[in-house]
Parts: sequence; structure tokens; C-alpha cells
Amino acid sequence: MPAGLRITALLTALLSSGVLPASALPPDFVAMSAAQSAALGIATRAPETGGGVAAAGLPATVGIPNGQQRVISAPLAGVIEGLETAPGLDVVKGQVMVRMASPQALELQRDRIQADAQATLARQSLQRDEQLFREGLIAESRLQASRSNATQAAAQAAERRLELTLAQHSGGRSLSLTAPIAGSVLEQHVSVGQRVEQAAPLYHIARLDPLAVDIQAPLAVAAQVRVGTRLRVTAADASGELVAIGRAATPGNQSVLLRGLITRGARNLRPGQAIVVDLDLPSGGPADKGQRIPATALFHHQDRQWVFVAGKEGSLAGYRATPIVATGRNGDEAIVSGLPGNVLIVTRGVAALKANWLGIGKE
Repeated sequence: MPAGLRITALLTALLSSGVLPASALPPDFVAMSAAQSAALGIATRAPETGGGVAAAGLPATVGIPNGQQRVISAPLAGVIEGLETAPGLDVVKGQVMVRMASPQALELQRDRIQADAQATLARQSLQRDEQLFREGLIAESRLQASRSNATQAAAQAAERRLELTLAQHSGGRSLSLTAPIAGSVLEQHVSVGQRVEQAAPLYHIARLDPLAVDIQAPLAVAAQVRVGTRLRVTAADASGELVAIGRAATPGNQSVLLRGLITRGARNLRPGQAIVVDLDLPSGGPADKGQRIPATALFHHQDRQWVFVAGKEGSLAGYRATPIVATGRNGDEAIVSGLPGNVLIVTRGVAALKANWLGIGKE
């Protein structure tokens, strides 16, 4: 007979035998004799004191710090003539990544030449008027006007030169776009021969060391950590520390976002990778004063976490559903608080007890 049917049959027998009089028992208590417990495969053990100083197995996602990312975009509209790198390759700062042709580059070059010529004429005119003013042949107002014109012409010439520099003009209609930082190419958005508009993204590059990690932590764990708390990614032999602690909780699962920085072993991780993270909690915090129980002893009901505690109700032996607070994980163990002292908790057969409890207790 399948395990599920055996459990159902045993529970039916218990209920029909009158051993579990629902109306006479508290709603959190399941009466059960030793023989019946053995038949359901129920096992118990005492919690171990001292939760340790780790919150293990927290889900997380690897990311890239914003300050380490750059997008290479087209400074002018034009046609892609050549692409000098590809996704997955590394680039160094100043390396040419894109060559493109743009008629606007010729216009910018023409405007720069005209602005330089006007600035030269304005400067020569100012020098002449300064000489005439010293000889007393012109009024001071004319000299001031010449100075204003020269200043304005010089500013326009500098602006035109800056436009060409920002466009990474390399002569004629050609533009050579270079990497602003050293890093790895993550995405390529264009192909050779493609026409692009001004500001269109061409490449996405990033420096991948260090890496960021976004951790989903229970409220109880978030309350114990601080900026600088050490973190470990055991599976990737990587480690780092927390750099930010979220102020808001996610409504669905009541978790808090913790942002960490992987400073050792970042090469073993990839952006977007799902990982599990262990946090070293501060010594002397609530985790140190908690209790360790097998994670299999926990079950969820009505958005809370519970365990079954062996006990008695009058002369009847059984198990009491007890709400607890889980403050973290350490491997296969959960760190909890809220358990009374000197108790035995159910570590095997929890599903059968939960089915029994929900069948005779209040929802």
C-alpha cells in the first residue's frame, strides 16, 4: 500500500477508535499513544541550545555594481562599418570597439573650422582695438565690445572642438568608438552594415570583479546583520561582505533585500546566477541564544512556522502544535526561538501529524 494511503488509514483508525475526541481536546493538541506514534513513524528529539552564528542557505542572485557598467552608444547617426569585439571577450580601456561612418561628422568638422576662423578674426580685431585704445583713437566702449566678441568666438570654437572630441572623430566621416573602461563585453546590440540613430546602444560592457549579490533574508535575520557583515558562497569558494540593508520588506514572503559585494572568488560566479549565501551573524545576537532543530521539523500553517512538541493533555499523551520563529538556517538545521525548555520536538512524521491536527482542530 502506498505511504499516503497507509497514513490515511491509520488516521482514520485513530479517529474512529475514539482516542482523539476532538470536542474534548484543545485545538492545538493531537492525542496519540506510543503505539500509534510508532505506527505513523513519528520520531522526536530535543532541540540543541546555541544557534551558532550563521544564517545559511539564503537565496540570492549575482549582479553587477552599477558603477562598473557602461553602455557604448552612437554619438551621431550613421552606419556601422566595423565591430572589433564580441560578447564574452575582454577589452582594455581605450581599445577601439566600433568603427562607424557618419555624414554628421563632416558637418561637425566644418563647423569647427568655421568657429576656429571666427575666433582667430575676433582675437586679431581685439588686438588691433587694444592698440588703437592705447593711442587714444577709439572709445573704451568699442574696446569692451571687441573683448566680448573675442570671448564669445573663443567659447564657440571650444564648443565645436568638444563636440568632435565627444563624437570620437577620427578624420573625414569616420568615428572610432573606444572602451571607456576595462572589462568584459556582455551584450552586442548592432551588426556590421546596420544604420543607427544618435544615442543608439551598441555594446554593454562591465567590470566583473567585484560582483554584487542580492540576498533575500527573513526579517529575523535582517534584524541581526549590519553593513560589513561577512558573507560566504561555499559552492563557489567566494566571499565578501554586506554593503546595504533594505528598509522595506517584500509583502509576499516578508523578506528583506540585502546587498552584498563579492570581493574574493568573483571569477567563479556569473551575473544573473542564482546562488545560496551564508551570513556570519554578530556574536551575542539572537542566533547565539536560539535553538537548533532539524529543518524537517518545521511546517507552515496560516503564514506562520510551527513544530509539534511532545506533551500531555490530562492523562492523554500526544503532540502540541507550537508556533515558533525561525531566525536562520545552518545546513540541514534551522535556528529557532520560541520553544519552551526541556521539550521533545517531532522530527519525523510531521506530515501525518499535521494532517491529523488540521482534521480535528480549528482552521
